[in-house]
Amino acid sequence: MSDRTIDHAAAATGNAAELSGERTDLLEMLAKHRHFLRFTTRDLTDEQAGLRTTASALCLGGLIKHVTSVERNWANFVVDGPSAMRDANDMTEADFQARLDEFRMLPGDTLADVLAAYAEQAYRTDELVRTLPSLDEAQPLPQAPWFEPGASWSARRVMLHIIAETAQHAGHADIIRESLDGAKTMG
Repeated sequence: MSDRTIDHAAAATGNAAELSGERTDLLEMLAKHRHFLRFTTRDLTDEQAGLRTTASALCLGGLIKHVTSVERNWANFVVDGPSAMRDANDMTEADFQARLDEFRMLPGDTLADVLAAYAEQAYRTDELVRTLPSLDEAQPLPQAPWFEPGASWSARRVMLHIIAETAQHAGHADIIRESLDGAKTMG
């Protein structure tokens, strides 16, 4: 992990302590699952971070890139509404390829850069949670086959989704890491 990653994680934890109630709970739970996800990359080389170790196409660096992108898109959605995300019907082949590339370490990607980008986005998301006037603020979801037509999500629901996404991928990362060299996040 880079010092930059550690600084942002420490800053997020320290600032969460100043909040109370629901926002603290959201930030602390998200910080916990971010830690588990980042921890799976400890002591790895860039090459190892890009290795596929299971039947899946997933690799550790790619998972972190994906979670960074998901968190960025949803945080932007909270602020800018559906315009922050593309309607599924408007996506091009290049958009779909870019999405697939989120799950891989591309030439030139480094684990340090991937972790730094994740830390930077985590900091921005945490600041949004701290400063948003209300977690009840809602935005209409963009059109996509996976969203209920006409549905809206509150900032609270978006944060719960980010936490769930992070936790799910931290579990994937733990399996990938254990398959790589036997290292475990817990146990």
